[in-house]
Amino acid sequence: MTKIQFLCHGNICRSPMAEFLMKEAVKRLGCADSFEIGSCAGSTEELGNPPYPPVRALMKSLGIDVSAHRARLITAADLRENDQILIMDRENLWLLKDLFPHEPLNNVRPLLSCCGDNADIADPWYTRDFRAAMDDIIRGIRGLLGELPETAGFSAADLDKAVAFKPR
Repeated sequence: MTKIQFLCHGNICRSPMAEFLMKEAVKRLGCADSFEIGSCAGSTEELGNPPYPPVRALMKSLGIDVSAHRARLITAADLRENDQILIMDRENLWLLKDLFPHEPLNNVRPLLSCCGDNADIADPWYTRDFRAAMDDIIRGIRGLLGELPETAGFSAADLDKAVAFKPR
């Protein structure tokens, strides 16, 4: 079982999008039972809140229901128990270092590093471009799927199809 957490600042925009898009991708591939996927925040500002309304609307347009999600803060146990913590931007790493100064962060890396990109995923809370953030997240997830042992047997076309998210 591969355990993955996606992390962003407040856990109401980018990381829940990544969580639910990844869950849908592995479901489409038929290997969802091989994963435990979640998301969390690096700050306390939005704890307990649902995804931001534009995120809910965007995910709903894809047929993905995120209404049960509530923002939660990452824990030291998350760092120890997950195979990968995929962050959305460099600020997320600074937050982790502040929260857990004595915890190793060996399993933490930017989501876009999965597709060979060193860029951050811009925070749509500020940019207001939720679609661009989602497109970057999808690129990262596609790269991640290409790395994982559970998805190694799938063709590139299968992986591309799993992340082909189009509004209904």
